[in-house]
Amino acid sequence: VDGINASADNSARSTSGRPTNKAKVTAKKRGLQLKNHLRLVTATSLFDGHDAAINVMRRMIQATGAEVIHLGHNRSVEEIIAAAIDEDVQGIAISSYQGGHIEFFEYMIDLLKDRGAGHIKVFGGGGGVIVPEEVRTLHKYGVARIYTPEDGQAMGLTGMIEDLVKRVDFDLSKKLPKTLAKLKKCDRGALARIITGMEAGTLSRVLRRDLATLAEAKGTIPVVGITGTGGAGKSSLTDEFVRRFRTDQPDMKIAILAVDPSRRKSGGA
Repeated sequence: VDGINASADNSARSTSGRPTNKAKVTAKKRGLQLKNHLRLVTATSLFDGHDAAINVMRRMIQATGAEVIHLGHNRSVEEIIAAAIDEDVQGIAISSYQGGHIEFFEYMIDLLKDRGAGHIKVFGGGGGVIVPEEVRTLHKYGVARIYTPEDGQAMGLTGMIEDLVKRVDFDLSKKLPKTLAKLKKCDRGALARIITGMEAGTLSRVLRRDLATLAEAKGTIPVVGITGTGGAGKSSLTDEFVRRFRTDQPDMKIAILAVDPSRRKSGGA
């Protein structure tokens, strides 16, 4: 009984699941029409193993047509921020029952600003654990919204999700770097935003030309593809590669682009 919760992968860029046809129909019936391609990171806060609620909410967010990158439970601010920047998301939704929500959310807002990602909106919920006075404090500090049990009673689960989605329905692909200067310095935010521009087809002709020139100059860099049927071990193999490179050759830079194929049932992998 709470707000963003139920009521009654590291430096990688992924394309997450799409909503089912049934969920799309439900969202459309309620008049919810997304104007932009949305991505959100969901997780529970550090030292918090209560993930049943956020699992419900992430599926409902996905059902609106948004991409959801779910990190699971017991996630630190650093992990969440890294994923949010890598995935170039519009929003972060956090479930927090562990009692340290003031420090956790305020640190998240601070770190987003420090990393140049202050545009990412932060949402949260923790039922009665987050009292009204603390909700006001977090809103004043910069959290977009903490959903409360009272919100759940007034808006319902679907109403809260639709409120969240509408708040993050803005276009990131138009705010692209004008040059590749940050990309050449391995700025992860710039890399993620350029990928967003590629997906949306909004890269300028100059940027496309400069990228092609850069790619040609770096043409000797090997590109390895990993594929296979479900359960073949793709993720395990990728994880092992990453572990060994980080242990044995920590100075080497590797990019991982993970793409989830479409499925009839879930729309994603």
